[in-house]
Amino acid sequence: MLTITNLHYKIAGRPLFEGASVTLPTGAKTGFVGKNGSGKTTLFQLIQGFLSPEQGSIELSKRARIGAVAQEAPATEMSVLDMVLSADTERTALMAEAETAEDPHRIAEIHTRLADIDAHTAEARASSILKGLGFSLERQNGPCSELSGGWRMRVALAGVLFSQPDLLLLDEPTNYLDLEGTLWLEKYLASYPYTVFMISHDRDLLNKAVNSIIHLERGKLTFYKGAYDTFEETRRMQMELQNKAREKTLAQIEHMQKFVDRFKAKATKAKQAQSRVRAIAKLRPPEALFDEYAAPFSFQQPKKSPATPMITFDNVSVGYGETVILNRITNRIDPDDRIALIGPNGNGKSTFAKLLSGELKPMGGQMLRAKTLEVAYFAQHQLDHLKPEQTPYEHVIDLMPLESEAKRRARVAQMGLSTTRMDTKAKNLSGGERARLLMGIITFGGPGMLVLDEPTNHLDIDSRDALVHALNDYKGAVLIISHDRHLIEATCDTLWIAENSTVREFEDDLDGYQKSLTSNGASGAGGGGSASDRKRERQEAAAKRAELAPLRKEIKSIEQKLEWKRKDLAKIDRQLDDPALYTGDADKAIALGIEKSKFEGEIAALEDQWLDKSAELEDAQADA
Repeated sequence: MLTITNLHYKIAGRPLFEGASVTLPTGAKTGFVGKNGSGKTTLFQLIQGFLSPEQGSIELSKRARIGAVAQEAPATEMSVLDMVLSADTERTALMAEAETAEDPHRIAEIHTRLADIDAHTAEARASSILKGLGFSLERQNGPCSELSGGWRMRVALAGVLFSQPDLLLLDEPTNYLDLEGTLWLEKYLASYPYTVFMISHDRDLLNKAVNSIIHLERGKLTFYKGAYDTFEETRRMQMELQNKAREKTLAQIEHMQKFVDRFKAKATKAKQAQSRVRAIAKLRPPEALFDEYAAPFSFQQPKKSPATPMITFDNVSVGYGETVILNRITNRIDPDDRIALIGPNGNGKSTFAKLLSGELKPMGGQMLRAKTLEVAYFAQHQLDHLKPEQTPYEHVIDLMPLESEAKRRARVAQMGLSTTRMDTKAKNLSGGERARLLMGIITFGGPGMLVLDEPTNHLDIDSRDALVHALNDYKGAVLIISHDRHLIEATCDTLWIAENSTVREFEDDLDGYQKSLTSNGASGAGGGGSASDRKRERQEAAAKRAELAPLRKEIKSIEQKLEWKRKDLAKIDRQLDDPALYTGDADKAIALGIEKSKFEGEIAALEDQWLDKSAELEDAQADA
């Protein structure tokens, strides 16, 4: 399908490809991975002919059609469905010609070809793709001009999927999708009938939608069979083997060099020494392989410990102007909560994030926040708040007006920006670098809570892993909105869902949510019984959740009490560990010992309660 041979290409004098060669087999589903800025998007532009190689060649199968999402769909009055249908240019041209053709033979040819390309099912296929990407029937028939930029990107993606090119090039296709759209795309690509070449940093997508990986590293392209986890394991083994071979060769060279240094001046050993010199010249140690550096994230820890609960909601409603988007919100957020907010786009997830951040105020109900609570809010639109003409270093001057340049630069370095990049204007930074800068700025003062809306969109896989580590080290509360399942599963222990104009706790895990989407999709396709049966099932499920809600709250209350008691016990242990305690008043040490025993007894009793209540909840769920 695609053969790249000895490719060389530079941008602004920086080599991106140096003798890169690889072959992409016909029908392959291939993920394209590499560090941000390594040249992945540039290779797509070279494949499409928008750029020309400086050296080498890129060859495609004859008559192969290439499809890629170049830009968002235009904001025209054309309906969303018609915009997608127009992406199949051959069908569009044939349909137009059929309206005006008069030659009977040509008319027959047109209709034969329309039948060959399955034109009569085009609307159904296009509508199915749009539905999978989150478009309701009403929105499919509405004009593109009513859509935001993110939704028009989905239209463009739907168009290229509908046109079914022989080589489908996708550059981070999930960046504008929610979790539901990502799950649908994963299944669609796995069954796509032609070749897929996809840039993605979504580990789960690369594990389930592709069967091979092309890795771009240090200007070279390497093809691996298998999904992402297989690639990672294979590459790790190759690195270990090659580095061991290098160490062995270097040891051999060192041993021979010692012989040469010792005997090269002796006539009786000169011939042997020269032989070893020639052998050393022939020995070329394999190149050392190592992981490319991924700068860590570092969030300032909360400067104050907010009260518990940090935030409470009592029948809260919120929206824009006079339009209510969410209502009936009744819940609480505690300092140690790690929440993932799920639900299809358009159900109010970002609205809820703005409510937490203070950008929106409640329209009704009561929302109480701890007085000392500071919330750091990250969202894609906030990247526009960066000053494009200022460098990262200049961004922190106002935040550290009295500090030295060295301390300011050290703080920028903690954000993961190198020495050269901290003096680069924000407008010239990559998307991932701008995201790092914004996260560093919003967490500068040590907030008590992080609200992150799609934080991984511009981050490569290693940077996403670095973000996971930073979030797990952070001591405050976290709420994440993301389509990245790996991020959710590695950092969050509670799911909240935005649906039916409210936000509530979801009583299952991410796998359960995915299964519910699948079953709902089957029902929507005509399976799963009648509409009344499905309504009754939903009502029964809601009643069961309501029945178990008090038990869940009781368990959470016990967990909170346990945390308080353990903190109090830790304080006593620190006092008892102080040698100075035993040189003073003996009664104080005795009192602390008694108090420690009391707390240990209370903790043991609470743990027994927690075990009993948890077992009761598990039994109730099993019976459901």
